[in-house]
Amino acid sequence: MRFQTATLGCKVNQYETQYIRQALLDAGWQECDDDKSLVDYVIVNTCAVTSESDAKSRKLVAHWHKQCPQAKIIVLGCSATLHPATFEQLKGVERIQTDKRHLDHLLHSLNVPPPKNGIRSFDERHRAYVKIQDGCRVGCAYCIIPTVRPYLHSRTPDDVLTEMTSLAQNGFRELVLTGIHLGHYGLDFHARGSETSLTDFLALREEKIGRDHSFLAMLLERILASNLPVRVRLGSLEAVEVTPDLLDVLASHQEVLCPQLHLSMQSGDDSVLSRMKRRWPAAAYREKCEQIKERIPTIALTTDVIVGFPGETDSQFQNTCDLCQRIGFAKIHLFRFSARPGTLAAAMPNQISPQVKKERLAHLNSIANELRTQYAKNFIGQKVQILVEDSADSCVLGTTQHYLPATITPAPDSQAVPLPCPGTLVDTIPHSWNANSDQLESHCLIPQ
Repeated sequence: MRFQTATLGCKVNQYETQYIRQALLDAGWQECDDDKSLVDYVIVNTCAVTSESDAKSRKLVAHWHKQCPQAKIIVLGCSATLHPATFEQLKGVERIQTDKRHLDHLLHSLNVPPPKNGIRSFDERHRAYVKIQDGCRVGCAYCIIPTVRPYLHSRTPDDVLTEMTSLAQNGFRELVLTGIHLGHYGLDFHARGSETSLTDFLALREEKIGRDHSFLAMLLERILASNLPVRVRLGSLEAVEVTPDLLDVLASHQEVLCPQLHLSMQSGDDSVLSRMKRRWPAAAYREKCEQIKERIPTIALTTDVIVGFPGETDSQFQNTCDLCQRIGFAKIHLFRFSARPGTLAAAMPNQISPQVKKERLAHLNSIANELRTQYAKNFIGQKVQILVEDSADSCVLGTTQHYLPATITPAPDSQAVPLPCPGTLVDTIPHSWNANSDQLESHCLIPQ
């Protein structure tokens, strides 16, 4: 059989596509990149985070039917879970997989066993995502995800380590631990305590360390003990989920655990946060960020902010701007509020006009760019470690442990030296920050 995959959405979606891809390849299926007339199956993984994502998901299915009219299309993902009847009506669709917990059932229906040790590759990338958790029950007013992924499920440490080992053996030098709500990792373990692989893990937490020790910190300790030749990055967390024990582990092992945390904020105003159904006020968020920076002064804190949430006043928006500047984020992902049908926020009064949202976005984006430049300049003249991800025109491109894009080019007066290959970790000293290209720039490599 020949197949193709197509994915929209988050890191978890991308991982799940790779999981299916790995299983098909292990079973002898062939990935067909060139002649679309030979494709037997197309796996389309959809996203529902916004209404626009829903529309893109439908268009993606239509696109692949046009490209491969003979192929059977299997649709999965959050949009498929939310609107299965809509996708059933699209031409070429053979099956709708509405529950991501049952990916192995999908594979068995194709006479394909699950991949024995998880994924071992990640398309052509040099950074791999490792899904360790699924499900969210928080219920923020703007978010549809708890509707389509309501069930908490965490992978056991043994399962996670087996997959990470496999990826490391296949040359991956950065692994990103990801989940729908990463801070909820392990909350479902007690209900599954009869599983042999969890017995020791649960006992360690309850008897030797105490119930307040987080499962995520314990997982990182297990990963560190394995001595894999990789650096590890955490996906998105809520700020208050950076527990003291987790912060201890991160601060003590910065050579392996990347000093970068993405802490979702959304707003810096308590009234807006309350309407968003966020669980923590702005002061708690700020205090946690200050605690983290006190322990790890050079850490990159990145975040998400929604501008123009229903009822957001000018002064409330200014509170968000002020908090961003006080914390000094390395990067801010900005979103204009988009009413998502099926969420509480979509029916709220006092919706903000598109023009006001556009103006606020531009204003906060200007602040975000200034903060990013201020943060990045801290690394000029300092040693950084780069994961090399691409090469072009006698230079290599990559990402530092602090999640800053970086480029290395030969010095103008230097003799020709071989540049590092994609997929390797190298040390260098940046000489400048190019805000236009959003990159640290350097010429030299530090010998290992």
